[in-house]
Amino acid sequence: LILLACGSFNPITNMHMRLFELARDHLHQTGQYQVIEGIMSPVNDDYRKKGLVSARHRIAMAKLALETSDWIRVDPWESEQETWTETVKVLSLSFPIKILSLEVISHHHRLPLQSKTKGIAKTGKPSKYINLSFPFVFPVLPELKLLCGADFLQTINTPNLWKEEHIKEIVEKFGLVCVSRAGSDPARYINESDLLTKFQHNIFLVKEWIQNEISATQIRYALCRGLSVKYLIPDSVISYIAHHNIYTEESERKNEGDLLQPLKLH
Repeated sequence: LILLACGSFNPITNMHMRLFELARDHLHQTGQYQVIEGIMSPVNDDYRKKGLVSARHRIAMAKLALETSDWIRVDPWESEQETWTETVKVLSLSFPIKILSLEVISHHHRLPLQSKTKGIAKTGKPSKYINLSFPFVFPVLPELKLLCGADFLQTINTPNLWKEEHIKEIVEKFGLVCVSRAGSDPARYINESDLLTKFQHNIFLVKEWIQNEISATQIRYALCRGLSVKYLIPDSVISYIAHHNIYTEESERKNEGDLLQPLKLH
């Protein structure tokens, strides 16, 4: 299994990285999955979210933060497109999918994934590219699931933010791994949606056993006020922000008054 998280990462926080760790532990405990990779995909600048700084900076900060991880990486593909790309297209166009046991893989990730699996498929032994603790043969390329916080499920009910057919494709074809947060009730969000209820077998709800309410928005507010954010985001990211003077009152006004791109399109 490969976990993909799409979002602003503005800036990346320790909580963003914890989502991956929590999700991997949960999926391993089911006894049904082996998570081999986590991918962060920062949103394109054209998303037009208020306070969204340049993808160039968000990618750089994510790379710095993930230097300490041996299984999570940042992928710039989504941010490098000419315009904002809908999440379902990020999943379908730039990552491998399996439909009716037929392997379909895009050109973007063909070589990296083949290099990771070819050593296992032929020998039955772990490839040097991934750390598996037991011999395993991949009958097909790894599945991909969208990793998100519980607030993602809540946004599904926001008028015109999502197309129903896109949500259906995401939960039916790929699946969701949703990590709970204090004050959110993902089970209720599912029950309130006929579509999510229909495919709830493909939605994994992960309990956050240590409450961690780090918010990127609050991090930006603190930085604008000159307050310390140490131990909330990696030191390397703090240094990068200070060096480039990224988060200021001016940057928080960026895209102010603009509609989010999906609201414009839908």
